[in-house]
Amino acid sequence: MTPHIEGLLSTGEVIVPPAGVASWFPIADQDAFVAGALRDPIAFWRDHARNIVWETEPQTVFTGTIDDQHWFPDGQLNATVSCLDRHAAHHPDAVAYRYVCENGDDRTFTYAQLLARVNQLANALRFDGVAVGDRVIIYMPLTIEGIVAMLACARIGAIHSVVYAGLGATSLRDRIVDAGATVVIVGDVTYRRGKAVALKPIVDDAVRGVELVRRIIVHRREASAEPADPREVNFEAYCDQQGTACEPEIVNSEHPLFILYTSGTTGKPKGVVMTHGGYMVGASSMLALTTGITPDDVYWCTSDIGWIVGHSIMVYGALANRYHCVLREGSADYPGPDVVYAELARLKVTQFYTAPTLARMLLRLGPELAATHDLSSLKAMFCAGEPLNPEAWRFLYEIVGGGKVAVCNQWWQTELAAPCLGFFPTSPIHPDRSGKSLGPIAYSIRDGSGAPVPSNAGGLLVVETPLPYMFATVWNDPERHAQYFKWGTYVAGDVATIDEEGYITVRGRADDVLNVAAHRIATADVESALVSHPSVGEAGVCGVPDEIKGEAIVAYVVLRAGHTQSDELARSLIDHVRKELGPIATPSAIRFTAKLPKTRSGKIMRRLLKAQETGQDLGDVTTLEE
Repeated sequence: MTPHIEGLLSTGEVIVPPAGVASWFPIADQDAFVAGALRDPIAFWRDHARNIVWETEPQTVFTGTIDDQHWFPDGQLNATVSCLDRHAAHHPDAVAYRYVCENGDDRTFTYAQLLARVNQLANALRFDGVAVGDRVIIYMPLTIEGIVAMLACARIGAIHSVVYAGLGATSLRDRIVDAGATVVIVGDVTYRRGKAVALKPIVDDAVRGVELVRRIIVHRREASAEPADPREVNFEAYCDQQGTACEPEIVNSEHPLFILYTSGTTGKPKGVVMTHGGYMVGASSMLALTTGITPDDVYWCTSDIGWIVGHSIMVYGALANRYHCVLREGSADYPGPDVVYAELARLKVTQFYTAPTLARMLLRLGPELAATHDLSSLKAMFCAGEPLNPEAWRFLYEIVGGGKVAVCNQWWQTELAAPCLGFFPTSPIHPDRSGKSLGPIAYSIRDGSGAPVPSNAGGLLVVETPLPYMFATVWNDPERHAQYFKWGTYVAGDVATIDEEGYITVRGRADDVLNVAAHRIATADVESALVSHPSVGEAGVCGVPDEIKGEAIVAYVVLRAGHTQSDELARSLIDHVRKELGPIATPSAIRFTAKLPKTRSGKIMRRLLKAQETGQDLGDVTTLEE
């Protein structure tokens, strides 16, 4: 039996919703809404399935078990009809995307324009022999053309797999081979901190000797070298001569829509598979229900198409709901540290969806920058990706939002492709909690043998109810899919606690739990305690072998602007954690650093901190950001 994980961080704060939120967010009581949904989850999902377009409406909502789920199995559809055709028919001039780039590019695409371009690429792919079920790798930065590529594949029933642009050649090749992809669509460059960063050479290395790939479609934005491979064609030339009408390929609800490989911070990356039917119902409905975004909002999601947030919150979920979505390509601190605030003000963004990493970056840069911009258009901010530290939440609420903007934490995963846990904008916020269920989703906390643990005792977070947006399988590896299911539940791989009021706190990955003198402590608690110190912007902690304690805690700290490292400050930080969490969680050492090692999706790679401390091999670092 696995010992319980101790939840040490508890501030006790409760913040009432800002005045005026009830005027735009339609659900007044999260507990009542969830209780109603859980009384009949099948009826809930049947109702929400009516919000997407079916060629053949399903008569059956669900069959199977949580580890073998079949959603709307007799339904037929194509995901792009819900995303494009119905909007282009009734709202052709509605804005789908406002694309901006750090280099000054600024373009707007309406739903009619987006459908036309998607159809051109879909026709080109179909003419080129891409058939239903074929796999296409998309290695493109955050551009309209990257989204067009995703939708064009879906349009003809091909299965796309977006690989984050910048991942190394070996990792890209591994994904091409695992997916069995015959086509690769690539951008020649992306733009980052004032430079054009070459992507094409990475692809050249990745496809060398991979005979299965027969076509490489290159979207060129810079004057670049002649084609390096006879398989290459130019994106524009490939599309431009095609017609702007393309009949969608109607597929079964369970036909794969995409494969998305997880970032692979440890072990072999897994190809998570989502379907046209269940995923579309889940992603579109949960995005709308949990945020209250409408087509009248200006909505900015800071993710990339290479991550699940990009797929669900920026592409399929957003388009199905006819949202006006902002895309920004480039660094969040270029051309100036205030660029996020500047774009929020310039574009009059009303709803902002971002990651705790960006929230902590803004916190680290200080409160003065926000005050120089008019952020009055904002109504709500949402965060997902890692636990949101209470101090980072407070910064978004008090400094960025001025106490007038709802700031809502959300928890979900690549395998659970839409919001699952968090706070509604109308809910009282507990900054030191992750929230409650956001829909017909039941949770419990289990120990290593599957037994439920008491309130406030930590253990493994499990989902007890099947969900249409839960991954259908792992591509080419059903055994790996099966490993995520135990005790008749989905085991999320995170450690969490649940209090007497039903609030869940996700405290980090199970792999990151610290074992100190027989106490099991979550990294998120120690990191949040450090970030609550006025000098600390970000923190990452790891456990290192200790003869007496078993493990000692070493903390890596990034200071806020205006603070300087010193031995005195290190002692102050150690004392601060002791005061906040107690002696057992006190770091043995503080290491000041300019930045933390993170994946390109913003997750701290704590195993690299540990490897650095212990002199171990760093292992696979292909997902490490620049």
